Amino acid sequence: MSSTKNMMRHRALFLLLISRVLRDGHTADILRRRNSALLAVSRALFVLLAFYALPAGAQTGADNTYEFLNLSHSAFATATGGITVSQGRSDLSLPYFNPALLDRTMDDNVSLSFSSWFAGIRYGYASWAMDTEKAGTFAGGVSFVSHGRFTETDAAGNITGNFTAAEYAFNIIWSWQIDSSFTAGINLKPVLSNLERYFSAGLCVDIGAAYHNERLLFDAGLVIRNAGFQIRSYTGEGGEPLPFEIIAGATKRLEHAPFTFSLTARHLEKPDLTHDYDTEDEKGAGGFGENVLRHLVLGVELLPSDSFWVGAGLNYQRRAEMRLKQRAGTAGLTAGFGIRTKTFELAYGREAFHPAGGTNHLTLTLRTDMMFKK
Repeated sequence: MSSTKNMMRHRALFLLLISRVLRDGHTADILRRRNSALLAVSRALFVLLAFYALPAGAQTGADNTYEFLNLSHSAFATATGGITVSQGRSDLSLPYFNPALLDRTMDDNVSLSFSSWFAGIRYGYASWAMDTEKAGTFAGGVSFVSHGRFTETDAAGNITGNFTAAEYAFNIIWSWQIDSSFTAGINLKPVLSNLERYFSAGLCVDIGAAYHNERLLFDAGLVIRNAGFQIRSYTGEGGEPLPFEIIAGATKRLEHAPFTFSLTARHLEKPDLTHDYDTEDEKGAGGFGENVLRHLVLGVELLPSDSFWVGAGLNYQRRAEMRLKQRAGTAGLTAGFGIRTKTFELAYGREAFHPAGGTNHLTLTLRTDMMFKK
């Protein structure tokens, strides 16, 4: 009962925040004021959303609906750990993780991603960006996951037919460059889910900020992801929690070597990510150091030339939870590469979930302004 009341309270606060912004006739004027004012507004939104949406639980899986929103839709991100919120590299697939990474260099770019997952599951993402001189940069996209076709049976096991299951999320992204260093962005995501005859719909937002320092070759990002609620649940018995998350990250390029290193801290809203699966083990779930490492994702990119890159990464939490007791194998490790030209970039990423196997990811980015340039 208390969880339902909290969900309703979160929903009411979310709607109140959105309605006040939409009713404010001075919104357009506010966007034209001093950059410091816009920065203050974005900071306030971070605080408000973090305040109302913080969940009480400490686990990160199987306790939320629409978990497909956490899938990677970027081969580059997949190759360098599975997620990044700070890499400013003119890659249209990256604003999916942090809308503040959308910038004017992506104008007229098209990004197409496709992934093969376990058990015949397929998912992908398509997006297009448009820059305006006065109103910021916009992008629209749609992500999907197809769970495949299933055999339907009755209680006695008799086959009665087939059914499918699929989920979709629409992405409406807007970013605003505050000055040469700071960018703010928002991603509005209506969600539709159809599992056999059960239908659900939801609405969530990502709000992000990005920092860029060219002199220090340093980038940083902070994002609140998947803050929102279910509009309609599968059973009509009340809203289920969404996979809310707060993520921060930093990226550092080396001045005299072709390397870029990134560090991403996930689930900042959940201090404890450890879980003791073996209650008879005297070692327990791990200490402070183990818990810190479970929040971190490490990535490295090697750029031997402007037209080719190689990436690798480590998701420590995945490695700790998916490794076998006898050996860890490649669980939690990622790798990939990409080929870049003036008109397109083709990238491949692979992430290992378990010693038994992993998943593959392809991303094609088209720079249509260069392709059709006279």
